[in-house]
Amino acid sequence: MISERDSFINRMMSAGKKEPADIVIKNGRIVDVFSGELLETNVAITDGFIVGLGNYEGRETINAHGKVVSPALIDGHVHIESSMLTPGAFAGVLAAHGVTAAVTDPHEIANVLGAGGIRFMLERAAQAAIDIYVMLPSSVPATSFEHNGATLHAEDLEPFFQYERVLGLAEVMDFPAVLNCDPLMVDKLLMTAKHSWRIDGHAAGLDADGVNVYKTAGIRTDHECVNPEEAKERLSRGLYVMIRQGTVAQDLPQLIGLVNENNSRRFLFCTDDKYPDDLIDEGSVDHNVRLAIRSGIDPVSSIRMASLNAAECFGLRTKGAIAPGYEANFLLLDDLETFSISKVYNHGKLVSENGKPIVYDKAASAKAAEHPLVLPPLSSGRLSIAIGPSQKANVIEIIPNSLVTRRTVEKVPIENGCFSFAEGKDFLKLAVIERHKGLGTIGLAIVSGFGLKSGAIATTVAHDSHNLVVTGCSDEDMIAAAERLKELQGGMVVINHGKVVAELPLPIAGLMTDDPARKVAAKLRDLRDAATALGASETFNPFLTLSFLSLPVIPDLKLTDTGLFDVRSFSHIPVAAD
Repeated sequence: MISERDSFINRMMSAGKKEPADIVIKNGRIVDVFSGELLETNVAITDGFIVGLGNYEGRETINAHGKVVSPALIDGHVHIESSMLTPGAFAGVLAAHGVTAAVTDPHEIANVLGAGGIRFMLERAAQAAIDIYVMLPSSVPATSFEHNGATLHAEDLEPFFQYERVLGLAEVMDFPAVLNCDPLMVDKLLMTAKHSWRIDGHAAGLDADGVNVYKTAGIRTDHECVNPEEAKERLSRGLYVMIRQGTVAQDLPQLIGLVNENNSRRFLFCTDDKYPDDLIDEGSVDHNVRLAIRSGIDPVSSIRMASLNAAECFGLRTKGAIAPGYEANFLLLDDLETFSISKVYNHGKLVSENGKPIVYDKAASAKAAEHPLVLPPLSSGRLSIAIGPSQKANVIEIIPNSLVTRRTVEKVPIENGCFSFAEGKDFLKLAVIERHKGLGTIGLAIVSGFGLKSGAIATTVAHDSHNLVVTGCSDEDMIAAAERLKELQGGMVVINHGKVVAELPLPIAGLMTDDPARKVAAKLRDLRDAATALGASETFNPFLTLSFLSLPVIPDLKLTDTGLFDVRSFSHIPVAAD
C-alpha cells in the first residue's frame, strides 16, 4: 500500500505536469460549486484526488461525451438502521444514487445494544463501498420517561473518538437536559468540545428562545424544521438547516421556497429515516436535489447543498467539489435539469453505472451481540384501557407523512367501561411493550388515522428505545403479532384472525438483517400490501408511522412503555380525558 508521503508527492508531480495523471476526464462540463457555473475543461486525477483543472494528460482517459461532471452527494444525517440494512448493503444502494458519503447517527442500535452496537456499525461501515461517518449518539436513552436496552454516558462515548470516521456528537434530543444543564448532558457536550466542534441538534417544536439555548450549547445543525418560520429562526442564529426528505418526514416542499441566493450556503440535505424500497425506487438525497430543481432552485445551487455545503458543515475538507485537492468523488450526469445519473465514482473508482452498484458488501464478518426479545405474559386484561363515563379520551391523531401527531379529545366506543374497537370508527388500540430487560411494562393508548378494519400490525423498530409497538382491531391479533415477533427475535409482521399474513425478520438487534436490499424491499412491499388489504391508509407508510409513535421527543402525543406522553408538557397524561 502506498504511503501517505508517496501519495502526496505523486499528486504534486501530476498537478505540476511533471508526471501524467492517473486519470483525465475529457469532454465534460464541470459543475463549479464555488462560482455556480459550468466549466468546459478537463479534470486530472491521481491517487483518488483531483490534482488539476485544465490541459492534462493521463494514463487513462474518461471521455465524458458532453455529460455533466458533478460532485458526488453527501447525506448529512441518516439512521442506517431505519433502512433495516447493514451498512454495506445500505452503501450499495446509496452508491447507485450518487451518494458517496453519509453521516450516520447509530442511536437506534445503541439504544438496544449500547457501545457494542456502535462498534458493530463502525466495523461494518469500514467494509462499505462509500464513506460512512459516525456521530456518537447523545441520547441513549432518548428520555428518562421510557425503558431502553442500554445507557451511554460521556465516559462510554469518549473512547470512540479514536476512530477516524467518528466526527462528533449526534442529534441532541433531550432539550430539557440542555436547558437545565443536566450534569450528564453537560458532560457529553464538554467531552465533545475536547475532540470536535461538531454537535447536531434536534430542535423539534422549539421556539426562538429554545434555539438560543441550543446554539449557546455549541449545537450547529437542525433537521427538524417543518415550516419556513422555524428555519428562519435557526438560520439567523447561525445553525445549518438540514432539509429532510425521508419516508415519513417530508419537509422539503414546505422549506425549499425559503432558499435564496443570500442564505443557500447554510442549507444541506438529509433523509434521516428512509425505507429500502423508497431508497431503491426514489433515491437518497439525489431525490432531494431533483425536487429542489423542480421547485425552481438553480441546479448548481441544488447540487451545492447536497455536496459542498454538507462537506463544510461537517468539516470534510476534501469532499464536495470538483477542484484540486478534493477527493475524486464525482458523478457523470446525462442531464443537469433532471439530475439523471449515468456513472458514480468514489475516490476515482467506478462504484455504480446506470443505477446499479458495482461494489457490494465485501463481508459480513462483524456480528452483533445477542439480544433476545423478552416479553411479559400477554392477555386481553393486560391490554385493557379504562375509559370514564364521558367516554372521552386523549387520542393520538396521525398526520400523514409527518413525525408530528395531534392531541385530540374524542368520544370513543367502550364496552364494559373499557375502550373497544368498533366498525366504522377510526380508533385503534396502541401498545408499546418493553422488550429488552423483562421489566413487564406496557404503555397503552388510542390512535386514529391508520384506517385498519381488521387484524394487527407490529414492529420492533420503534424509535428510539425500540420496544415492541403494536396496533390493531382486536386484542387477540395484537397478542398474536407480539408473540410472532418474539419467535422471530424482532422484525415486522401483519396478523389477521391469528394468522401471519406477511413478515420481515430482523434478527440483528430487532432492527436489521443481513439480507440484500432488494429482498428486504420486496418483503416491505408485501407487508404494506397486506396492511392495505386490511384497510390501512395508502397515503402513508403504516409501519414507519407506527415506528415513530413511540418517540417522545416530537410533538404532540406519543406512547412509551410507561404510558401516554404529552411532548409539549414533557409529562405523562392519562388516556381517559374525564
